[in-house]
Amino acid sequence: MDTSNPNAEHLAWCGLIALNMARKAGTVNSPAQENLFLCRWLATAEKQRLFKRELADDIRWLQKEGREKGMRADLPGKMEYLWRASKGDLLEQNDLFRLQHVMHAIKMTGINYAVLSENEWEGRHAVRISPRVPGLYLRRLNLDTGFDESGWQIQKLSARVTSDLMALDTLLTRAGWKREPDKTTPLLHYLVSNQNNENPIAGEAINCPVEGLHSECQG
Repeated sequence: MDTSNPNAEHLAWCGLIALNMARKAGTVNSPAQENLFLCRWLATAEKQRLFKRELADDIRWLQKEGREKGMRADLPGKMEYLWRASKGDLLEQNDLFRLQHVMHAIKMTGINYAVLSENEWEGRHAVRISPRVPGLYLRRLNLDTGFDESGWQIQKLSARVTSDLMALDTLLTRAGWKREPDKTTPLLHYLVSNQNNENPIAGEAINCPVEGLHSECQG
C-alpha cells in the first residue's frame, strides 16, 4: 500500500470513523464483528466508487486480507497504520510506537516477521534462517530491555534481515528509524532511532516489556 498517496489518509480516516460509530451504536462488539464490518464497508466503498480510482487496488487488497485471514488480518490496525503514516504525524510519536508501525507495515507486505527467544536466536537450537526467504527477525531480549518506560530507545536492536534492504530502509526512514549493518556477521543488522535526540542510546537498559511488538508475530 502506498502511504505517500494523500488519498490514503482519507480512506483510512473514513473507515475508522465508520467503525467507531458502529461500536458506539452497539452493532460491533468483538474483533470478529470489526473484521466483518470493515470488509462490508470496503465492499460498499468499492461498489459505489466512493473513493478515487488510485485507491482501488488498496481497497481490493484490504478486502482480500479480511476475507482470507479473518481476525488475523487486523483490519482496524491496518487502517490505523495507513491513517497515521499518511497523515504525517508518525514522526511525532515515541520510538517504540513508530517501530511497531514499521513491523506492521512489514507484515502487510507479506514478509516473514518473528521475535526470537535467546534459544532461537543463537546456540544449537537457533532458528535456521534462509537467505532466500524474505524476512526480518528481532531478538526478544533487545525488545525487552531496549526501551525506557516512555517508549524511547536506549539500546540498539539486533535484527537478522533477509528481505530487500532498500525496501526496508524506505519503511524505516519514513518512521524515523535507520538500519546499521554489522560488519562481521552476515544478515545481522542493528535498528536505531533517528529521532532519539533527548534520549541518547547509552547507559544501562531499563527492563520494559514490549508486548505490542511481540504480538505482531502471532498468528
